[in-house]
Amino acid sequence: MALNYIWVGFFLIAFVVALFKLIFLGDTEVFSRIMEAVFSRAETGFTLSLGLTGALALWMGILKIGERGGLIKAISRLLSPLFTKLFPELPKDHPAIGTMILNLSANMLGLDNSATPIGLKAMKELQTANTKKEVASDAQIMFLVLNTSGMTLIPVSILALRASAGSVNPTDIFIPILIATFISTMVGLIVTAIIQKINLFQSTILLYLGGATAFIVGLIFYLGTLSPEQMQLFSKLLTSILLFSIIITFITVAVFKKINVYDAFIDGAKEGFNVAVMIIPYLIAMLVAVGVFTASGAMDYVINGIESFVAMLGLDTQFVGGLPTAFMKPLSGGGARGLMVESWGADRSLVDSFVGKLTSVLQGSTETTFYVLAVYFGSVKIKNIRYAATVGLIADFAGIIAAILVAYFFFG
Repeated sequence: MALNYIWVGFFLIAFVVALFKLIFLGDTEVFSRIMEAVFSRAETGFTLSLGLTGALALWMGILKIGERGGLIKAISRLLSPLFTKLFPELPKDHPAIGTMILNLSANMLGLDNSATPIGLKAMKELQTANTKKEVASDAQIMFLVLNTSGMTLIPVSILALRASAGSVNPTDIFIPILIATFISTMVGLIVTAIIQKINLFQSTILLYLGGATAFIVGLIFYLGTLSPEQMQLFSKLLTSILLFSIIITFITVAVFKKINVYDAFIDGAKEGFNVAVMIIPYLIAMLVAVGVFTASGAMDYVINGIESFVAMLGLDTQFVGGLPTAFMKPLSGGGARGLMVESWGADRSLVDSFVGKLTSVLQGSTETTFYVLAVYFGSVKIKNIRYAATVGLIADFAGIIAAILVAYFFFG
């Protein structure tokens, strides 16, 4: 129901803003821009869904090999003490636990194409434990919030874009992104735990989260000793080695246990193809609504209003230039990426400016909340998402505020 209100709200707000611009500002092209956005976003949604088919087929095939070989269950047992505390409604050996761990690990390393298929697999497995099939369970909401908060250790795509834009030091936004995304994840986790009445002060949870924090601090210290060139090389090596290691490990274990690896892969790939087809209507619906909202000029009014309010308070307004990226990120990852690059200027000369660095940090601080809502819940036909959007946006807001403060601390 909440997703329904959000979707309708985008259209109604866009219509009111467009009508205002037509009647009072004489903008005769506003409805033409909106209709252009409707058709272009519908085409984009279809194209994106088809583009996911290959990745979904590949990774669901690999995951099926790991599942039949027992490796996912082994991973589940390793971290099940933590996940049974965060997901108390799941049995300790539930297959979703291992898949969720793999998904969150891929997200941390910025492996978007790999993380999405694994996440969809996890959501499908969580659905098997859901007693109300059209209503999101607590476990599904917790998993989705951990995804939308977008915990990222190595923002590969952002580093690559900054390097290609001619940044003097493309990796100088690494630590700020790490701090911002860590805060976003912790806020999302804490708020969700409060709503679900999960006690985060249990020794098991404190032990795992403390270990994760120590790992992050150690990684920051190590990467801080590397040159920009070494940082990029390390990132490429780490992601490539991780991906191929997962594939080889799953295949090797399955062969050792005398599993028909080829048949397992084909079965998983078929599931991936079916999921990709199922996603199409949900993705098109959300992208069209976002396109209408943006094309109407509603986003511009929000930004200008905030700038005037900040100026009235006597505060520095230079961060306002990064807000389009911040507001677009929960709605569209591709749109936010485009706004980030646009903030660097037509000739990319502003890539190392304060706003250029701020938008880079904002881009890496959270995930695309409404995309995740539409795709993940749509893949299992959930209609009532309960408080998932609210908590996801709270985590996004925490990430945005943290990104702005961190950017001022490092670059202001």
